[in-house]
Amino acid sequence: MEINKLIKYNLFPLGGDREGLVAMEQRKKIHPHKFTLWVGIGSLLMMFAGLTSAYIVKRNQASWQTFDLPSFFWYSTVAIVASSVTIYLAEKAFKQREMSKYRSLVVSTLVLGVLFIVFQLLGFQQLYAHEVTLTGNVSYSFIYVIVLLHAAHVVGGIIVLLVLFAKAFSRKTRTYNSVPVELAGTYWHFVDALWIYLLLFLIMIR
Repeated sequence: MEINKLIKYNLFPLGGDREGLVAMEQRKKIHPHKFTLWVGIGSLLMMFAGLTSAYIVKRNQASWQTFDLPSFFWYSTVAIVASSVTIYLAEKAFKQREMSKYRSLVVSTLVLGVLFIVFQLLGFQQLYAHEVTLTGNVSYSFIYVIVLLHAAHVVGGIIVLLVLFAKAFSRKTRTYNSVPVELAGTYWHFVDALWIYLLLFLIMIR
């Protein structure tokens, strides 16, 4: 507020750096796209909190059946945690203008993201082989809905990574705006953390 008053009334001390103060004030403001992303993340958190809460309530039913999680879910966990590291390094490389390193890290993140989905599908094949099907029991239905819903949001992240990939290898004039990379990184870290939470939840409350 104090900086705004100085700008409004032009009350800068002699030799004051008005441009520097304006830049400082702008950095304090959250980018509108980042704000929108955080609102969306908040909505997703509420949705998954509702699903896990319903899971706990339904678990008290007499017909509830327990089951073992497929081993491929653990492999997918390794893949998505590794991808969170690579996208963090990609964002860091982009800000340091190390574009060759940035491109390779974006590709690595993209490959790991696809690998996560592949392992998830193989996990569901394991469940199906043990007669854990979508319509078999209410507990089975919950794991399909929760995990597939999360996987759908990972696919959304993969689409964003494909856009970053296309821009990274584009021959057009590049603008080094870090906001899209930061948005992609934030979202990817979110789906990573969400999966770890869901996995631990399904392990502890079966």
